[in-house]
This record gives sequence, C-alpha cells and structure tokens, in this order.
Amino acid sequence: MIHLLRVILALLFLGTAPLAAQEEQRILFIGNSFTQGANSAVLRYRPDSVADLNDEGVGGIPALFAEFGRQAGFDWDVSHELQGGTTLGFHRREKGQLIDRLWDVVVMQQYSVLDPDKPADLADTRKDAPALAKMFTAANPEVRVLLMSTWSRADQIYRPEGHWYGKPVGQMAIDLRRAIDLVAREADDIDGVIPVGDAWNRAMLAGLADPNPYDGRDYGKVDLWSYDHYHASAEGSYLEALVVFACVTGYDVRDFGANERAAHELGIEPKMAVALQQIAMQQMEQEATR
Repeated sequence: MIHLLRVILALLFLGTAPLAAQEEQRILFIGNSFTQGANSAVLRYRPDSVADLNDEGVGGIPALFAEFGRQAGFDWDVSHELQGGTTLGFHRREKGQLIDRLWDVVVMQQYSVLDPDKPADLADTRKDAPALAKMFTAANPEVRVLLMSTWSRADQIYRPEGHWYGKPVGQMAIDLRRAIDLVAREADDIDGVIPVGDAWNRAMLAGLADPNPYDGRDYGKVDLWSYDHYHASAEGSYLEALVVFACVTGYDVRDFGANERAAHELGIEPKMAVALQQIAMQQMEQEATR
C-alpha cells in the first residue's frame, strides 16, 4: 500500500515513477520569508547544505529538504533564491537572470496574501507564476514546476485589520488553495500544487495544533505559528518541509519516524515529529484521491 501511494504521488506531482535513490536532481526554491523559515531556528538551519543564490546564509525549508533527502537516500542538488516580503513578480523582474537555469524541479511560493496591496487579489499571481514556469520550461522542457499553497495567518484571522477577520481559522488557507489551484489549472507549465496550508488546517482539525495563538496555547498542542502569529514556528516549518518533500519525491515521510535528524536538531519533540509526519502523509493521501 505504501509503495502504491508513492507511485500515485510521484505521478501526480512529478509525472514520473518515484525517483530512484541514485538519480541526482537539481531543485530550486523561490519565495520569501515563508520558505526561509523566518522567526525560527529554521532560518539558519544548515545553510552550508544548500546553494543560497542571494548569498545571505539562509538554510530554511530548502535545507530541511536537503536533510530529508540525505536520510531518504536521494541525491539532491538544492538551491534557493529567497527574499523576505517579496512576491513572485519580484523574483521574475529582479532575479530572472539569476534563476534562469536548467532545473529538474522548481518550487515557487507566492506572497502570503497573494497581493500585499490587495489581499486575495489573484491578478498578479495569474501573470507572474505562469511566466516564471514558462521560463523554467524553456530552459528544460522536462522540469516540474510546483506552486505552493500556504497557511492561514493568525493575524489575518483574529485581528480586526485582517482581510479574513472573523472567519474560521482555516478559511484563509482554503481561499489560497482555491486561488493557487486556479492558477495551476490555467498554466500549462505548472505541474502541481503543494498543499501546505491544507496540512496546517488538518493539524488543527485533528487537535494536534492550537488554532488560536491569541488566547494562549492549549495543553498538549503545538503552535504552528511563530511569535508574530504570522510566520511559522519550527514545528510549522517542519510540517511545511515534510509536505514539500512528500510532494516532490513521492517519499512516505512517516518512514523517518521519531529519530528524524532535522527535528532533533531543531528541538522538536520526537512524538510531535511523528505526529507531523502523519499529518503530512494524511494530506498526501487525500491529494491522491482528488
């Protein structure tokens, strides 16, 4: 059953059979602070394990991905071009020459509310994400370009100035997923959506993660947000990285188990690491039935 799931996930997100351990793959991450792992130890996690194209000493989600790859027996050449507070339009206009290379996989992450000036407005994403994907496809017609769908920001839900104020905590992530799905369907060169926000929602619905950081943390639950109730905590970034890794490789991240090294190095409790691995794969199983 596990092997079959890996095949299904690989076909969905890679368009190929599951990657063999000996196959070297070149992956690029582009995005902002959500992929950097800002406001947690993830930001500076093993920066020497990845190629930071901006030379800022960031490890982030790419470094977690690289560490997962080593443990799973994959040979990955991991690069990233990340800058806080930016949109995909910024990377397209300002960093195009830097990232226009031959890649096997590209993971793209848009600004957390899509448009910083017009929250939830999809116009720029519909323009910039396909344009970037087209550029990467021109360099390598076999490249797999994946667009990440991120999480609900607690400040956007619980603060009066938030665009999603007063709505259920998961609604922002649901709206973002619908928007990102639309962009992916419209763009021939975008091959799939990475459902990070959906996995966060699943963790809250399962009672694993506290849904409201403004009223204190419930006993026994983890806070997926960092201290600003906006970015991810170490646990939130860990779940993000697990979902990304499962989507890209088809690997069942439950196989990492309680002794997974990155969780240990980030100070994540072993039983919480296992629970987050389970949430990630439950989300992948749902994706496989979509």
